[in-house]
Parts: sequence; structure tokens; C-alpha cells
Amino acid sequence: MHRIGEEATLAGAVLTVDLSAIAANYRFLAARAGTAACAAVVKADAYGLGADRVAPALRAAGCRQFFVAQVNEGVALRAILGPGPGIAVLNGATPGSEAACHAHGLVPVLNDRGQAEAWRALARRLGEALPGILQADTGMARFGFAPTDLTALLDDPGGLAGIAPALLMSHLACADEPENPANARQRAVFDGLRARLPGVRASLSASSGIFLGPEFQADLVRPGAALYGIAPQAGRTNPMRPAVRLQARVMQVRTVPAGTPVGYGHTELTTRDSRLATVAIGYADGFPRSTAGGEAWLGESRMPMVGRVSMDSIVLDATDLPPDALRPGTPVDLIGPNRSVDAVAAAAGTIGYEVLTGLGHRFHRIYSGV
Repeated sequence: MHRIGEEATLAGAVLTVDLSAIAANYRFLAARAGTAACAAVVKADAYGLGADRVAPALRAAGCRQFFVAQVNEGVALRAILGPGPGIAVLNGATPGSEAACHAHGLVPVLNDRGQAEAWRALARRLGEALPGILQADTGMARFGFAPTDLTALLDDPGGLAGIAPALLMSHLACADEPENPANARQRAVFDGLRARLPGVRASLSASSGIFLGPEFQADLVRPGAALYGIAPQAGRTNPMRPAVRLQARVMQVRTVPAGTPVGYGHTELTTRDSRLATVAIGYADGFPRSTAGGEAWLGESRMPMVGRVSMDSIVLDATDLPPDALRPGTPVDLIGPNRSVDAVAAAAGTIGYEVLTGLGHRFHRIYSGV
């Protein structure tokens, strides 16, 4: 059983991030992508796990192209990685941030005419062509040019004046569902636009799309969640290595009679004389309040959660464990060898992405590997 070290005794819970697992996941995905280059998406502070530690580990594993969502994330990542690696901003440059974007060596994703025109205006002021990534909305209605708008831009003799297209990209809406016909529809639209930009690299797939086959991999893939251990395809065996372990401390153990109401709203009553353990983790730490059927583990022993998640605590039923198994300070696993991020998400009615990115900074963090 993994023990929480003395240096973490001030915290109620400990998050261990396995950098070697993240690096191994990157290498696995890069190999799965065949001839396509493999980037890494490290937006939202590397999905909540700490871009300052995760991005250098990915660079050491061979990654040379990174994606973030916002310009400020890109500025912070450039300070971490230094010159050299490419950094692209998925949301594009916010109005007025174009000069800062260029100054920090960031390449914006151009999602509409307004962003393209602002980037062209900066290029005119600087007297040089600036790299930009063109994003097409092929069927998600989120970011990107509508196909007709991108076609009009390409037909306009001055539409790309001052812009050196570095990549044509789009994003699949249903890639985690391999049989969904939307994937083929989006690829057909993307392939048609790709034919308008010969010689420009293309990128369609993020984590899940890599597993749809070579025809979806294009020239560059952009995995994010799979790097951090989240299953890339629903209902299939997860090939990724788990990258996080979340342990929280037992703060109190008590015995209560059958019929005792537990937690806010008295949503559950004990069905037998029970030994309950109150554990120092709650929704203020990013552990979802919506969790139903949650559990924690001590080694190979399962303890179901009882009652609602509070701001700073949950209650576990430890009745079936030996009486001396738990005491104040004992760490139990919320995410670990017997409970994946995806399982925690399923119990909360959400997805692993939300669980990871929601993990707060009240934890003591340990980085292992690499």
C-alpha cells in the first residue's frame, strides 16, 4: 500500500501524478498515429495536473508541438519550455492580444474572418508573413470557419495576405463512438477543404480520433485526455496507463447503530450497526458533489460512500474491514489501482475530463517518474 510521506502531513489529501505514465502514453499514441506527427494538448494546466511538470516530461518523450486553449496559457507555457517547441492557441488570439501572441512565439488558430483579419493587420504592421492555423467547423458548431466561409476566404485573392498557413485543422464531435456516422461525414468535409490547400499540413484527430484509423490521422494528431489516462473510446478496454492517484486521509472513525441518518439531507440511513470513516476530501477539492455510488479503497478492501459529498469531507462505510484497519491519518484511495478516473466520473454522471480538470490545489502534490 502506498503511504503518504511525512512531508504531506499538513494536507488532507495527496494527488500523485505519474510523469513516466504520461510520457509512456505519449509514446504509445505517437506510435499508434503511424506516419502522422504527434502533438500534445496541455490546456487547462495540463488537464489540472500541472503544465510546469507535465510539459517538460512530454518534451523529453519527444513532443515538439503543444496546444493550449488561451493566450495566457501559451505565454506561461513558453516560459516553461523556452524557445523551440511550437505552441498553438486553440481559441485563437483574444482581440488585442495579437502582438503578445506573436512576441511569445505562439501561433493562433484562426477560427473566423475577424481573427484572420486581426492577424493579417499585425502582419502588415510588422512587414512580415505570420504563421496561422486555419480551423474549419466540419460538423460541431463550436470553433472554426464554416466550410463555405473558409472556401470564400481561400477564393479571395487577399484573404490570406500576410498569413502563412501552418496547419488546416478541425475537430471530431463523436470520435469516442467509432460507429457513429458523424465521423465519416466530418472527414469527408475535411478532405474536401484539405484539397484546397495542397502542401499545408492537416490535423483532424485528438485522442479518440487516433483510434479511428489512418484515414483520420492526417499529418498531425493532437491527443489530450488520453495522455492523462482517460479512456479514448467509450465501452472499450482502456489502453492508456493511469497517470494519477488520489488519496485522502481518514479524520475520524465512529460506530453508529442501524438506522442512523448520514450527511446532509439524511439521504441515506445505515442498514446495520456500522463503522463509519469520515475522510478529508469534498467538492471544494474537486471531488464531485453529484457522486452517487462512490467508493474508496484501502489496499484491496472496498468501502462504499454513504450520504452526500460535503465541501470538505465524505463518509465511508468501513464496517467490513478489520476493526483496526482505519485510524485517523490512514490514507485511502479515491483514484488508484482499483478505481479509475473514468469510474469516478461515471459515479458522478460526468466525464473523466471534468474530474481531472476539477482537481483542486488544496492537495499536496507528488510527481513521480521521469
